[in-house]
Amino acid sequence: MALEFISVLFFIASVIVCMLKAKRNSFWITLTLLLSALFLLLSAIWIASNYFTGEGVNDEVIFTITSSLTGVGVGKYVLPALGLFAFILLIFALLSWLILRNKNTNRKISYNFAALFLSLLAIATAPATAQLYRLTSTQYGDDKSDFADNYRDANKTINGSKPNLVYIFGESLERTYFDNNVFPDLVPELGAIKKESIDFSNTIQIPGAENTISGMVSALCGIPLFAPFDNNASSSLSTFYPRSICLGDVLKASGYTNYFYQGANLAFAGKELLLSSHGIDHLYGYEELKPYVKDPNYKNEWGWYDDTTLDFVYNKFVELSKEGKPFSLFALTVDTHHPDGYIDATCNRKDYLYNNKRNQSLSAVACSQEQVAKLINKIKASPYFKNTVIVVSSDHLAMNNTAYSILTRQDRRDLFFILRGTGENNQVIDQKRTTMDNGATVLDVLGGSNFIGLGRSSLSSESLANNYRDIRKHTLRWKQAIIKMWDFPKTISDFALNTDSKMLTFSGVSFKFPLILRVNDGRIDPMFDVYLSDSLEKQLSQLDPNEKFVWVDSCSKMGNIWDPSLQKVNNVCVATGSLNTKPHIVEADRDLYRGKVVFDGLPKLDEDTYHTTVEKLSAVKDVAAAQ
Repeated sequence: MALEFISVLFFIASVIVCMLKAKRNSFWITLTLLLSALFLLLSAIWIASNYFTGEGVNDEVIFTITSSLTGVGVGKYVLPALGLFAFILLIFALLSWLILRNKNTNRKISYNFAALFLSLLAIATAPATAQLYRLTSTQYGDDKSDFADNYRDANKTINGSKPNLVYIFGESLERTYFDNNVFPDLVPELGAIKKESIDFSNTIQIPGAENTISGMVSALCGIPLFAPFDNNASSSLSTFYPRSICLGDVLKASGYTNYFYQGANLAFAGKELLLSSHGIDHLYGYEELKPYVKDPNYKNEWGWYDDTTLDFVYNKFVELSKEGKPFSLFALTVDTHHPDGYIDATCNRKDYLYNNKRNQSLSAVACSQEQVAKLINKIKASPYFKNTVIVVSSDHLAMNNTAYSILTRQDRRDLFFILRGTGENNQVIDQKRTTMDNGATVLDVLGGSNFIGLGRSSLSSESLANNYRDIRKHTLRWKQAIIKMWDFPKTISDFALNTDSKMLTFSGVSFKFPLILRVNDGRIDPMFDVYLSDSLEKQLSQLDPNEKFVWVDSCSKMGNIWDPSLQKVNNVCVATGSLNTKPHIVEADRDLYRGKVVFDGLPKLDEDTYHTTVEKLSAVKDVAAAQ
């Protein structure tokens, strides 16, 4: 908090100097207002991000808002967002009024420089500035890390009896909630089960594993989730980390039938793509479960309550166990989602008091853990438990909920424990480890490899966390190498368009269109039309004049910019070129269209035509709906 306070002090000081000491000058007034607007924008970004993460701006914020937000429960966030927007506008209006009141033109210009210096200090010390700099500095550049020395692909075989697997991700259900000294009698049912399990007590959260999708990637694939944050939209990709071998891949190759259940929409933040790309073929979310729920009105803002979802999991467990073939069941709860959480109608624990006051998030934790424990106890009581391995883990540490101020005063760890139907349980393993080690540990228990990616089994190996003084910082050194795991191509010469599936394929990869490819030497950056993004036209207008692009979209949109004859063409077109040239535009006039990009020999635009083109592109309204 000290840095935020210092930044605000610098900002206030700059405004005071500008009001009381600086010389009135139109140039200085304009510059001061621009810097004030920038500071307020950075502050708004940080406040909004911190509202969700409790840690300001990180990779997870960027990845989530540039991915599909279909199914997100936005109802609770509308009022805070409007309030923040109105507050920032009010502050800027007040500052403008105060600064414009200065009518003195006889003061020393040195005070103007002092105000400028203080404004720059305010921006430089703003928390969002440092966090955005960290994101961009780790995003680009050469990979000089030891990633290749540590990354290992798991063997796609499981030996022995191949026990069935039930893997439960508890939304934000971190280990801290199980500390009875901090939260007395908060999780008695699940806590009792944890005491009987193999309990891994020292699981550290790393960068790139700080929200649901990234926490699942870390656990299942043994790597953090890093992606080209300025242009990635997972819902528009055709595969997720194509180079990685994840836990689901090994299970499928070993003859397991793999299922995933959650109450929320599968499309949110790319979970559906992650799971379907890595061996989990049967996926059930809000839409898929809708035909089978008894009461379609019994739901929260995210989807079905945990009791509904976990009942489906148990029924599927019994059904698959009777078939006698190896299977896995992955489940993700939702009731403990920030900022408040949700209380199931069937819970016995609906209220939890902290300091004699009801706390909504802690009440949701008490309720949800009861439902998870209920599922586990039913499995344990069944005749099929002996051939089953049960895993319970948090997907990530809790974010900014109503118990966050309590949690942040503790030494926080992620939850991870394993309960085997046969064999020794009831032990605590305090080896320092990360969530990347979860999948490798599970695979080891099942009879497979004791490594996945950067993960190592905590039963028969040692976590990479023990090799480095600060595993969190070292994880960021792997970022460039991990981004390369997406296999984004570096060049494009020809392409294929499938107008039925809306897929663009080139250089061995596929993307959903509409999209723009920004083409530079040795790098291609896809840009998508997704929730909260600018329109593709506006994104295109922001390219450098000489930057090459490939734009795949409706012909009518391109007709509005370049060629009026295309305005009534109801088809897909491909435009290639740069902003300072007249682009080469072709119509995809068949279901599978193949073509070549054209960058060379295009006629140059004069200065006026170039500016007119950019103005047309900039004028197109932003995207307001999720894809």
